[in-house]
Amino acid sequence: MTATDTHRAIRAVFKIESAKLIAGLTGMTRDIGLAEELAQDALVAALEHWPRAGIPEKPAAWLMATAKHRAIDNLRRKKLAEQKHAEIGRELEADQAMTPDIDAALDNDIGDDLLRLIFTACHPVLPAEARVALTLRLLGGLTTEEIARTIVAVRP
Repeated sequence: MTATDTHRAIRAVFKIESAKLIAGLTGMTRDIGLAEELAQDALVAALEHWPRAGIPEKPAAWLMATAKHRAIDNLRRKKLAEQKHAEIGRELEADQAMTPDIDAALDNDIGDDLLRLIFTACHPVLPAEARVALTLRLLGGLTTEEIARTIVAVRP
């Protein structure tokens, strides 16, 4: 039997059996879209395998078995993915539980007034120029005029 004859036979078998194949797979997977995809995968497998090995004695059963094996593989992949997602979720929750609450840490009494003043002057909410000016004013003791001269002298 030539490859063309084999392909014709595959098309004929698939045309006759595709409805039964999809119906059986839909019952198994509860997803008609997935069932159609699995049936198409079985057709592709037949197109690849049958020209070399010949048409099986029961081609419809071969298509159904191939599609069912793919469905089982698909279900295993989904289950593994769900397990991995759950594991990642647990790890994220554990990481979040271990991460210190930055807002609460900022509200904590630092204990040293000068250190508190440094953190206030260098708070990331402030623009960089404001942080520099505030730090020079509050911690460096510079006047506004001195800060202005310093900033003008440093700018390119």
